[in-house]
Amino acid sequence: MLGYALIVFAIAALGGLLMATRVLRGHFAPWALSVLHALLGATGLVLLIMLLLQGSTPQRVMIGFALLVLAALGGFFLASFHLRRALPPKAVVLIHAGVAVAGFLTLLSVAI
Repeated sequence: MLGYALIVFAIAALGGLLMATRVLRGHFAPWALSVLHALLGATGLVLLIMLLLQGSTPQRVMIGFALLVLAALGGFFLASFHLRRALPPKAVVLIHAGVAVAGFLTLLSVAI
């Protein structure tokens, strides 16, 4: 299950990278890509929840999950700017990406 979650998060990260480059250049991220990114992130989190409910997972999985939940909250904050038709602060975009990458790498360290 962890492997599937990592694949889903990796695909979401590619979309996130595309969106981040647009926002950092002063343009809005495409709405469809934003929704797909959010759905993939949510799918990955659900897969992790299912894994965590099984009960015998390393602590690093919980840490990675917590970081990714924090990144998701940042994603909701970023989406609120999009809904208000305002560009989000670049620092928030970078923090969101950094926390998500840290969560992903934490999970990857368990899988390797």
